[in-house]
Amino acid sequence: MEAYLQAHCRPHIVSSQYSPPKPRLRLADRLQVFWSGGIRFSLNPTAAHKGAAGPKATRKDYVTAFGQVVTRFNSKDSSDKVLSLVPELLVADFESLRSELWLWDSASNSAHLAHSAGVEAEKQRQNAIFGKGAIGRVLEARQPLESKALNSFPGPDPEFASRTGLHTISVYPLMVRGQLIGVLANYTKESPDPELLSWWLLYSEICSVAVQEAINSAESRKTITQLSLLFEATRLLNSTLDLAELLELILKLARTELKADRGSVFLADHKTKELWSIVASGLEHEEIRIPVGRGVAGTVAQTGEIINVEDAYSLPYFDSSYDKKFGYTTRSLLCLPIRHFDGQIVGVIQLLNKCGSSKFTSDDVDFLNKLSGHMAMALEKARLHREIVEKQRLEKEMALARNIQRSLLPEAPPVVPGYELAVLNEPCFEVGGDYYDFLNLGPQTLLLVIADVEGKGVSSALIMSNLQATLRALVMHLHSLEVLALSLNEMIYNDTKSEKYLSIFLGLVDTRRGGLHYINAGHVPPILINGETGAYKLLEEGGTVVGLFPHTEYNRGSATLAPGDVLICCTDGILEAMNAKEDEYGNERLAECVARHRTKPAQAIVDAVQAEVNEFSRSGTHIDDKVLMIVKVVKAGVLEAASSKKIN
Repeated sequence: MEAYLQAHCRPHIVSSQYSPPKPRLRLADRLQVFWSGGIRFSLNPTAAHKGAAGPKATRKDYVTAFGQVVTRFNSKDSSDKVLSLVPELLVADFESLRSELWLWDSASNSAHLAHSAGVEAEKQRQNAIFGKGAIGRVLEARQPLESKALNSFPGPDPEFASRTGLHTISVYPLMVRGQLIGVLANYTKESPDPELLSWWLLYSEICSVAVQEAINSAESRKTITQLSLLFEATRLLNSTLDLAELLELILKLARTELKADRGSVFLADHKTKELWSIVASGLEHEEIRIPVGRGVAGTVAQTGEIINVEDAYSLPYFDSSYDKKFGYTTRSLLCLPIRHFDGQIVGVIQLLNKCGSSKFTSDDVDFLNKLSGHMAMALEKARLHREIVEKQRLEKEMALARNIQRSLLPEAPPVVPGYELAVLNEPCFEVGGDYYDFLNLGPQTLLLVIADVEGKGVSSALIMSNLQATLRALVMHLHSLEVLALSLNEMIYNDTKSEKYLSIFLGLVDTRRGGLHYINAGHVPPILINGETGAYKLLEEGGTVVGLFPHTEYNRGSATLAPGDVLICCTDGILEAMNAKEDEYGNERLAECVARHRTKPAQAIVDAVQAEVNEFSRSGTHIDDKVLMIVKVVKAGVLEAASSKKIN
């Protein structure tokens, strides 16, 4: 600014005490000369209007006023008021009846009215369009337009002149380093004299620097404020891992900063391709699920584009049912994707009805965009925390379920004189659908049970527990294996409606005579190994699986158990164990393994089979529950304990 004064102003001697120019002074020192009375400035003819006469008397002391303007613009106390001071000082000290400061917006290719002073008059438009009217022409030409009649311009200018009595306009572009930052417009009733126009021109050029500095200062303060808000928002976002609380917090931050009336935060569920919300500010807290692609939020989640409109009802995909449901009227709407730093959309934030404005601004969008990555990270951490907590809860419940299920199975095989019994039970999950049991039905009668519920996990475990309770209730009242199997089928079928079924082997052992009566209801055929020869046979007599069809009949099979014989009962987890070539372990390998170890105790046989199956399936991928029951006949004997009725 000091350089400008030196280039465009020249001193005139008004006193015999004038001395040659001294070295260049600071602007503050130079301004002291204004009110010293020794020097007064007039416009350099090369920068003023050509043909203007030399210095002449003026109605006001423009030099003093101009010096005061420079002082006001450079005052720290006025740094926040420079933009409003620009038109105010023109009206107060430079004889403009109305003055307007318009700021240029390159994005919209137009200027908006920032401040005005003087004659109060409502402008028809708060924006000046490039090339339209007096303001628009100066925006286009970027050259001053002085002392022009408003009636000479089309559009609203003539009407404005008629309404206010201000018929003459002078417009000056505000340029800094060749860039347009705005225009300064002065209105008068008559054409101003050339000297006043010269001062307006000088004033506009001084204002260019002052306005630019004010804009830069405002932007700096805005940036600092926004960074402070972002820092505080980030701190708050990292203050909780509770997902519901975090969603409330995000919405509160967004609504407070953007001055929105209501809003919602939606999380993206990529598995179900839905958006879901557990918070809706101003509405009742309820879960809302929206398919991706439906409504405004769904469209943003699908396209990743920002939607910012003044009238939500102008959008063809806006769903007005929520307005009708809650008696609300949505006007302005801003919907923006919440993106992780890697670009993935993790949610959507939607704000409604900006308070005090008809539309959310570009600054609002910019703030949310800057906050988006931090919101996404906080949401991701909260989501992972929620999953961990949920996983821990499920693990705790599954551990409890495992203990309950194990309590339903025998802790150890019973001690039966003349027999050795051993069992292996390996569920592939915490709980499973494999079941085995030993039921003493009399002094010399033992019921062997082994079953496999279709499927794995909790649902199969529930059917298994139901089977255990049902079976133990039935054996107290039924007198034959056929009726027992038929009753089991009817009860399981009625409970599961064919959605679940099971295979089961029921083996009734006469420990005194060494007889075995059995029914195989679709189960893996048990293998009976001859103790002397090692030959084996499969026990297949019975019928179809239990619970799949109603009114199913079953047939009884029988076999003889001699000393040294080994009965193998197992589930398909043993036989279907696969190696790397996807070959199954199968009946033959199982029979051969037991035959090789048939002289060993029952528990040793179980250990040998387990080791061989594990070695065989080491590189395989098939995983299933495994139950293996070994019954070895040592010699004829009687049961040590009996408390139930015998089944024939």
